[in-house]
Amino acid sequence: MSFTDTTIADGSVEECLDKINDFLAGLDAYPPTILAVALRVHLEALLQALLEGGVCTREEVREFCRELEREALQYQAE
Repeated sequence: MSFTDTTIADGSVEECLDKINDFLAGLDAYPPTILAVALRVHLEALLQALLEGGVCTREEVREFCRELEREALQYQAE
């Protein structure tokens, strides 16, 4: 599975997002910066596991991170 194989049309992605949102709502005692750092640590571990498991390539992880940066900062690649 590559990152490009996942589509929002797939109900499992939407269902997963709903569960993550519910879980994060339970962490409202923590400031957003703490949540951001904790989520970064988990994302790093998840991406590393995907690489080690041969689920995706290093280039796919790089592109995923570039897209995340573009979306988070709301600018287009040059």
